[in-house]
Amino acid sequence: MKLYKTENGILLENEDIFYRLHETDWDVVVNRNNLYEWLEGQTQSLIALTFSDDFPMPEALAPIGSQEVWASGVTYFKSRTARMEESEKAGGGSFYDRVYEAERPELFFKSTAWRVVGHHGTVRIRKDSTWDVPEPELTLFATSEGALVGYTIGNDMSSRSIEGENPLYLPQAKSYTGSAALGPCLYVFKEKLGADTVIDLSIVRAGEEVFNGEVTLSQMKRKPEELLHFLYREMSFPQGAYLMTGTGIVPSSDFTLQAGDVIHITIEPIGTLTNTVG
Repeated sequence: MKLYKTENGILLENEDIFYRLHETDWDVVVNRNNLYEWLEGQTQSLIALTFSDDFPMPEALAPIGSQEVWASGVTYFKSRTARMEESEKAGGGSFYDRVYEAERPELFFKSTAWRVVGHHGTVRIRKDSTWDVPEPELTLFATSEGALVGYTIGNDMSSRSIEGENPLYLPQAKSYTGSAALGPCLYVFKEKLGADTVIDLSIVRAGEEVFNGEVTLSQMKRKPEELLHFLYREMSFPQGAYLMTGTGIVPSSDFTLQAGDVIHITIEPIGTLTNTVG
């Protein structure tokens, strides 16, 4: 099932049928350990909606209420290699190799809810950066008790030039206005996504595709539950939290985003998150 946050309330999609929930507070709706079962029960009493040209589906907002967004680093071998390459001159290459092999993962704060961009929103590249890439990531949603109940698609915009200059600059490379996008919905599952799930990235410039890449979840070194375990180990999240799980798609060092580029990230059965670069 899919939950969409819109200006006209919260919409539930189940087997291609849409419903509008009576509850309008996103935090109240999603912070349930039995979220799938609760939503299934809602479909028994709600009236189905029919969208048309005269009554179109409202634009989806970022599927987030007051939750924080955190992120994971170096969870794929390709990401490890890229981080080592970009930071080699700064003497930080071994940091990423060591964290890839370590028991403790790399976790960092990514964004407050009000900074998160939604589907069809504008993400940004920093004016003081010369090498910028999107990082397409499966993003977990866990309740206040740490129960994984849903997924969405995340775009962890990153300044590789700033992070490569010095690993201590990670917060500036990762957290700035327009650096985080989520959407288009929160996918609430009955069964967790399998290892064969594909993440696809397409970047279009002036109408032509300039980059395409894909990776499967099987290439993740760490399991989602492991990452959530460390995130919740000494942290509390009263309304739950979102956790980006890292990227396994890394454009080559001669590629950088430009203003006007359109980024498409697809993870089925969640959907596609589309953003324009500003």
